[in-house]
Amino acid sequence: MPNNVEKMSFNYSPNFDLEKRDKKKIKYLIYHYTGMRSDRSAIKKLTNHNSKVSSHYYITKMGKLIQLVPDLYSAWHSGKSNWKSDKSLNKNSIGIEISNSGHDHGYENFNKKQINCLIKISKILIKKYKIKKQNVLGHSDIAPLRKKDPGEKFPWKFLATNKIGIWHIINSKECKKLRGNSFDLKMNTFLNQLKKFGYSTNYSNSKELKKIIKSFQRRFRPELIDGKLDQECFQIIKSLIYLI
Repeated sequence: MPNNVEKMSFNYSPNFDLEKRDKKKIKYLIYHYTGMRSDRSAIKKLTNHNSKVSSHYYITKMGKLIQLVPDLYSAWHSGKSNWKSDKSLNKNSIGIEISNSGHDHGYENFNKKQINCLIKISKILIKKYKIKKQNVLGHSDIAPLRKKDPGEKFPWKFLATNKIGIWHIINSKECKKLRGNSFDLKMNTFLNQLKKFGYSTNYSNSKELKKIIKSFQRRFRPELIDGKLDQECFQIIKSLIYLI
């Protein structure tokens, strides 16, 4: 349990695996949004045994931190998920839920108090469990066919400047030049790069393929989420692979 986050409170959830895990198994930090209109309704769901969902930490709309499940127990936050060779990431990860209405209820910007709290707790967890920068992920990264959270308004680039997570090294002017430019490249080449980075690229139809591309765009190219491959997306994934 982190001991130097000010005024962390506790509201324990019953939704976790009873077997305690070795701290060495923890190698991912996963961010979520609640997708609910209020803290009260979100916490009620996360602590209700019938919901079968939880997370380790919850950040309220006012930026207060609540622990729901102790670190060394697997909280039920990621569901069916994949990253590189790992599946069902609950057993290998710590989940943080951030209060936000989400795409279905008027998705709003995350506020400064929430992000400040997130930075504090993330730095503690990253240091404590030696989590690599490329293993700080969003729910949509590990479940692109099912999830959109934490979404395109989540400040991944800003977090990366605070040494949390990873961001590409292409400057914004270059990105704008490449954005929307189609080019002669087989989709398989891009998908192979995505897979090398960590994404699951299994899909059964064009709709699912579009979801995978949109998930990547929400994370690394939030200015245009169209599910189409362009030069900007391709250069971004090449840049990211170079960094890991």
